[in-house]
Amino acid sequence: MTASAVNAPETRLIYGCMGLGGAWDRTPHTPEDVDRAQAAVEAALGCGITVFDHADIYRFGKSEAVFGEVLARTPGLRERITLQTKCGIRLAEGDRPGRYDLRADSVVRRVEESLARLRTDVVDTLLLHRPDPLTGPDEIAGALHELHRRGLVRRFGVSNMSAAQIAHLQARLELPLTVNQLEMSLARRDWVEAGVLLNTSAATANGFPEGTVEHCVDQGIQLQAWGALARGRYTGDDPRPTDSPATRLLRRLARAKGTTPETVLLWWLARHPAGVVPVIGTSRPDRIRACRDAALHAPDLTHEEWYELWIAARETPLP
Repeated sequence: MTASAVNAPETRLIYGCMGLGGAWDRTPHTPEDVDRAQAAVEAALGCGITVFDHADIYRFGKSEAVFGEVLARTPGLRERITLQTKCGIRLAEGDRPGRYDLRADSVVRRVEESLARLRTDVVDTLLLHRPDPLTGPDEIAGALHELHRRGLVRRFGVSNMSAAQIAHLQARLELPLTVNQLEMSLARRDWVEAGVLLNTSAATANGFPEGTVEHCVDQGIQLQAWGALARGRYTGDDPRPTDSPATRLLRRLARAKGTTPETVLLWWLARHPAGVVPVIGTSRPDRIRACRDAALHAPDLTHEEWYELWIAARETPLP
């Protein structure tokens, strides 16, 4: 497995494993949870997806654990895929609230625990899940250098960070930060609207850190979109009534192009020149397979169709 696999041109879609592993609690996972995880992984592989995204907190670690059992069941699978995981969020424990923790010893320990659950000796890409305002960048950089030196992690990135935060950490790192994972979808449009709301009264309310997308493009940092399917808001079994203009348009475009609404929704992200790579998080094999064309083919959306979807989702004209 090469360290650059996740940035390969053919990587059009990533499978997010947050839905695997059973309930969001500390109860042990079951054999049935492993079977469901295997069905989801096989569906993703059948669509040509080879990058799998994890985090140490997903299902209290059970997402990584069931995936590790799938790897153990499937000889040779590890060599055919890219594994990505995240650390830095600590879930609530007893009287202690949920918090962020990027202290060096915590980062190293969390990665070692993820490797044990995943039953592998190396993570291809490690993302820092959220910024920790109490840990300085020099300490974080020291932990990342140690993990790389020990051969436990090949590449590094971040999640939910702004351009300024990325640059602040990168200045202390010898290794390049190669990924920034942000919530991006037709429903979560602040990342694209920030570029057109400048000099309007709506700019302040938008809140997306200006220049983050441009910084990532300029620095060769891959933008990964979590929440890319908008949690079924437009393509689920029961779309919200307020989303009917965008939902109807998605269905019409899907019929015209001989594909699914899920694919069109993902194409809307991938059509952006920043090279956004969507992360799909559904655990249902049928919905994974509905995304197949987005994994295998370049976006088939015209300039006008892309804008039509954007405006339909906004339900108001552009400024």
